[in-house]
Amino acid sequence: MARTPVAQRSVTYGSVGGTQAVDLMQYPPKGHRPAEYRARIGHGEARWQYACDQVLTWGIQHHSGMRVERIPSADGFAESGYQPVQFDDEGQPIGAAELGSEPQYTADGVQLTFPGETIVLHVPVLGLFRVTAPARVVLIVDEPDRRGFAYGTLPGHPESGEELFVVERTEDGSVWLSIRAFSRPANLGWRLVAPALRVFQETWSRRYLRALAGPIGVDSESAVEAPRDAQDD
Repeated sequence: MARTPVAQRSVTYGSVGGTQAVDLMQYPPKGHRPAEYRARIGHGEARWQYACDQVLTWGIQHHSGMRVERIPSADGFAESGYQPVQFDDEGQPIGAAELGSEPQYTADGVQLTFPGETIVLHVPVLGLFRVTAPARVVLIVDEPDRRGFAYGTLPGHPESGEELFVVERTEDGSVWLSIRAFSRPANLGWRLVAPALRVFQETWSRRYLRALAGPIGVDSESAVEAPRDAQDD
């Protein structure tokens, strides 16, 4: 029997949007381990715009050493099986969010991610092989001084949970990157190596914090593979 195409799979956890909860570190979704990281990555308008563009075009994953494969559905958002949720200032869900009808792009012509986008991360392990990690964008943060997104795991990902990446600009012009997540091993096989998986996650999170602090002007277009026909993973 053919496997369900990755663009049609549902997320593997129930607390969609949970990374926005203010009390995530104290009360994570049952059975999941929370994590939170934050670092200053620069200052000023140029750094702010660069960081926003990089985060929303998967540049943070690319600059950390991953390969990002963007998987379109055959019929836009409809086939993704996901209706994004709108949240209030405290991270509480208040209703369904509207889906944008037109794609958005950076000034360099790179398409921004969007609610319902399906991607597959190809993560190198010790330079020996790559682990594939399918995921779906479950929310977009688009505020005057906060921009980013969260993705949720799909079947085939080593973990089950959600990860949020947000670029923030403070009143003094400082630009910060915040990462929040909750996760647990996806199945028995991954539970057997849970300590190593946890170290692996922490290592990548710290790479993420360094990814956007480098020189401005690195082209993010090479960060991802161009969308192609949806396929099995």
